[in-house]
Amino acid sequence: MKLLRHGPKGQEKPALLHTDGTVRDLSPALPDIVPGTLSQPGMAALRSLDASTLPIVPQGRLAVPWTGMRKFIAIGLNYADHAAEANMPIPKEPIVFTKTVDSAVGCNHPVVLPQGSVKSDWEVELGVVIGTRARYVSEADALNHVAGYCTINDVSEREYQLERGGTWDKGKGCDTFGPIGPWLVSADEVGDPQDLSMWLDVNGERQQTGNTRTMIFTVAQLVSYLSHFMTLEPGDLITTGTPPGVGMGKKPQPQFLKPGDVITLGIERLGEQKQTVFAWDPELIDG
Repeated sequence: MKLLRHGPKGQEKPALLHTDGTVRDLSPALPDIVPGTLSQPGMAALRSLDASTLPIVPQGRLAVPWTGMRKFIAIGLNYADHAAEANMPIPKEPIVFTKTVDSAVGCNHPVVLPQGSVKSDWEVELGVVIGTRARYVSEADALNHVAGYCTINDVSEREYQLERGGTWDKGKGCDTFGPIGPWLVSADEVGDPQDLSMWLDVNGERQQTGNTRTMIFTVAQLVSYLSHFMTLEPGDLITTGTPPGVGMGKKPQPQFLKPGDVITLGIERLGEQKQTVFAWDPELIDG
């Protein structure tokens, strides 16, 4: 299943992308896609629906594919070749930081640079959406707690992240710095999360090409690891690191985002995103 939420801000409606390519309204079956929807019983109920009988609706503005997210957790340097381009050692354990829930926006929402930004960067990443509470789970059981997957752009302000006091969170959680979607794709439809190709372009030029098979820590390892430090609840999101090709690592000169840039990115089976970069404008953030 490919689940989505669309419509004007504050009036989003739940829907799914049918196999025939049409958007089908889920409103007759549920008021919204919330954490409870992502539970095993909730997903089973959605699978039991005959999507062909649901109303076809025109796709509106795409929002984050579910609502009620409590935690947006991120993993750093999870691809060995990205660690090398960042001149950082391969981590012995996952590097964990957080993105604010307020950074989460729909897949095509404008990316708005914060005031004073000089080193904002791009990162295509696999997102993992929790469907069943995970607390001290084993690696063997970890994927049973995953509802599905999504495409994420982990936009990052490198000066804030690396030069402003040593904590990554302040460069990762800016408003609009977490485009998500277009869909939440159910785990059964994705299959093996360790064999998904991924890419990102800036202004039509390929910057990142990778595959989740080159992760240092797999999705199962990450879910298990995190569950030993925090309780993962339905609707929580884990973004799992990026392959090489970020702007910070460009040679001979780093390349960072500027107003007017257009970012396009995608992950196999999970859909594509497109964002235009803007200078600071609170109306664009809230719109």
